[in-house]
Amino acid sequence: MTAAMPPAARQQIRFPGALWRRPVFFTLAILSTLGGALLMLDILRANSLTVLEVVILLLFVVTFGWIVVSFWSAVAGFLLQWLRRDPLTLARQAPVPATPIQTRTALVMPVYNEDTHRVIAGFEATLRDLDAAGEASHFDFFLLSDSTDEQVAGAERAAWRALCERLPAALRERVFYRRRTRNVGRKVGNLKDFCERWGSRYEHMIVLDADSVMRARCLLDLVRLMQANPRCALIQTVPIPVRSTTFFGRFVQFAAALYSPMLATGMSFWQMDAANYWGHNAIIRVRAFVEHCGLPSLPGKPPLGGDILSHDFVEAAMLRRAGWQVLLRADLGGSYEEVPSNMLDYAKRDRRWVQGNIQHLGLLGAAGLHPVSRLHFLFGAVAYIASLLWLLMLVLSTVDAVFRALHSEIYFANAYQLFPDWPIVRIGLIVSLVVITVVLLLLPKVLGVLIALRDRRRAFGGAWRILCGALVEMLFAILIAPLMMVFHAWFVISILLGRNVSWDAQVREGRPVPWGEALRRTLAATLVALVWGLFTWWVAPVFFWWLTPILAGLVLAAPIVRYSSSLTLGRVMRRLGVFVSPDEAAPEPVLQAVAARLSAPPALPQHAPLPALPPEQPVRMPTQAL
Repeated sequence: MTAAMPPAARQQIRFPGALWRRPVFFTLAILSTLGGALLMLDILRANSLTVLEVVILLLFVVTFGWIVVSFWSAVAGFLLQWLRRDPLTLARQAPVPATPIQTRTALVMPVYNEDTHRVIAGFEATLRDLDAAGEASHFDFFLLSDSTDEQVAGAERAAWRALCERLPAALRERVFYRRRTRNVGRKVGNLKDFCERWGSRYEHMIVLDADSVMRARCLLDLVRLMQANPRCALIQTVPIPVRSTTFFGRFVQFAAALYSPMLATGMSFWQMDAANYWGHNAIIRVRAFVEHCGLPSLPGKPPLGGDILSHDFVEAAMLRRAGWQVLLRADLGGSYEEVPSNMLDYAKRDRRWVQGNIQHLGLLGAAGLHPVSRLHFLFGAVAYIASLLWLLMLVLSTVDAVFRALHSEIYFANAYQLFPDWPIVRIGLIVSLVVITVVLLLLPKVLGVLIALRDRRRAFGGAWRILCGALVEMLFAILIAPLMMVFHAWFVISILLGRNVSWDAQVREGRPVPWGEALRRTLAATLVALVWGLFTWWVAPVFFWWLTPILAGLVLAAPIVRYSSSLTLGRVMRRLGVFVSPDEAAPEPVLQAVAARLSAPPALPQHAPLPALPPEQPVRMPTQAL
């Protein structure tokens, strides 16, 4: 227990089964991985084990283990949701009690050269929903601009003045706009500036992203949970993507709405009080954050050194290191975000996360971290490195298959050999391993569909729409997996080669990808896949057929990117009832308010002064040691 905690923190939250949850979960994961590794070993050693095949086996163990951990998280989430049990307390699920709000909370939205019209629309919808609930008096609202583009900054000022004119007087006094002229420390520096100037005025802050929208009920539940749990420093919700109009965007948001709550429930079960932070749509205890989350710069030069990019993981780890609880609440609805509308913009966003997550590997040995926090660092990096490992495994397997095909008719390896070396192909084991891998990948999706059919059928517009959407989602996920694997593998290689990345504003509105851009970004992968496929078919035709699902996704990469970004195809899918999400089947008032505001023209530049900021109460946010 740290001295920074209030006396009430002695009221420890209990997690029934805390002694057995993680051991059982990771025992299942380790035994499953070991079983897959032994199957692979039997397959590879049938004709004597070469050095190349030992490398293939090691790559397989890492990638298969990653799949296994995700699988058992999904199984745990399914069982808990099927039994309607809370993953933290294991008690029957129940709504958060509507206790009186007795604390002050700041809603903070850091922005950096974003689409101002969209930012203000989401910001206004959230605060008006809270005002309609009659609880806005317990909150203040801050738009924290780090925009460096003067044109964007001018649009922000104009939009902010227009917003203040639209709001009723009581609400207008609670909204504030602050712009930093120097983007020191990126988002980390932006939040640090807020905490050091105004953070001490509030018990909590709810961090929103530029595309975040949150329902009043979700915001109030977060505050009530923090009030009831004084040892808790951070509660993360599960943001669900909304408002996508392209085929790809609708695919992503449907999959997230269908599977994310179940997966998050399983993660919450074994993470317990050492959950992760995803950077937004979460509530944070300000005092704990100020005292323990001042981030240092990492030694060395970017991309692996310098500013910590994926700061959210590190902040959660530092809070847990200080003895505070970090929780994931998968049951709180009304937490929304937006996602890039096409594969290229989606991959560009992943490129930033790849660099930030690989940085975390250098923090695995940081003193005092909770073991689960170290797992967050490791799993976050492996999530992207696994793509490079899969690609390496495929390439090495091709080399091995070609080598064996060229030497398949050599039955006497040396002159004094009495009996021939007959080649052995263990088809039964190969098929078994493939089936097991497919089950581990697809069964969580089936479980998510079963939960939705029982509990959320009406939310998705009926059973038929759930089943059609899930089938198309599975097929499209298989089709694009090879291209995403290549993107992620290249990102990891480029980072290891020392190439840094700029963290610019994300593109979230529907953007069809032109043919020229689609071809330019995928041509190299397509040409390599063609050469790879033709050579394999010529030398080792049996292995070629095993590679077909991978090669097909790469050869068709440009059409996949182009047509999946189509707004027209997105509308057709909507009319056919494919990828219908809950926010479409039963639109949320807060999301309807966003759409209504976006349909109005943006505010014109004005010269009236901005409203004054609240009085500062300076505190220092000390830099922590890692």
